[in-house]
Amino acid sequence: MTSPIVTLATCADYPTLDDDDRGLPDALRERGIEPRVAVWNDSSINWDDAGVVVLRSVRDYAKKRNYANFLSWSRSVPRLANHPDVVQWNADKHYLSRLAEFGVPMIPTTWLEPSAGYSKHQVHTRFPAHGDFVVKPAVSSGGRGTGRYTATDARSRADAINDTVHHLGRGRSVMVQRYLEEVDRRGELSLVYFNGVLSHAVEKAPMLHPSFRSADEVHEEIVTAREPSEQEWLWGERVRKAIHGLIKERSGRDIQLLFDRVDVVADGKGGFYLMEVSLIDAGLYLGSTPDALDNFADAIAQRVFW
Repeated sequence: MTSPIVTLATCADYPTLDDDDRGLPDALRERGIEPRVAVWNDSSINWDDAGVVVLRSVRDYAKKRNYANFLSWSRSVPRLANHPDVVQWNADKHYLSRLAEFGVPMIPTTWLEPSAGYSKHQVHTRFPAHGDFVVKPAVSSGGRGTGRYTATDARSRADAINDTVHHLGRGRSVMVQRYLEEVDRRGELSLVYFNGVLSHAVEKAPMLHPSFRSADEVHEEIVTAREPSEQEWLWGERVRKAIHGLIKERSGRDIQLLFDRVDVVADGKGGFYLMEVSLIDAGLYLGSTPDALDNFADAIAQRVFW
């Protein structure tokens, strides 16, 4: 009897997957599945014969030269997880505004659109007058292009203006958010779900230090596994409910997510802000807890043998 195939989609920078996913092929073999690893934009791959295709280290999808091709490719794959409808909206962080309309608090954000044709002075006037703030492109992967700046430091503010103008000039929408001191004190919390069930959670140390100035590098994450509190668990469920509301609005039906990473940060008032929902190239911290890798392999197997 032929084993079912699962193809783990990656990018040319990680042709054998990233370190965190490296054990996944063996875990799938243990479950009677033939694993394959393929670069998403490799023209020699026949995706019709790829079985269930699981998005993993597709970290280059957000690059300008790849973005439209990646979205088109996602539509062409017969059995993609997560679903192409989900990929389409999760690739652009404007989805955060819609989730806010579904009742999920997010950090107050100023959106700068390339079509507005902002001058440097106009960009300057849209930054906070005091404190630290963050500039990030609405389409990015792994924190590329994200920087932390100080409003009252002339050089830092000039760097923020130049970086923002750079993004806008390349056709990228830009988000401007006040930097939360809670991130320095407590970091971020990532809740990881497989097939709608919470698998594990990790606390992430702050990545944007005051001296940090963004280029287009990937930011290194330092994570520590921990059990979420009841309040954090309930918050995750609130976010997931909003996500499925958005999915139903966009697709006209509910779509089960194979994997779902929800990043939140304390708001300093007893609640949380949603930072990001990662449904495309999410780092899932499979090495962070003993069960995480097996949980993901089991979730994939459920999809294959449904």
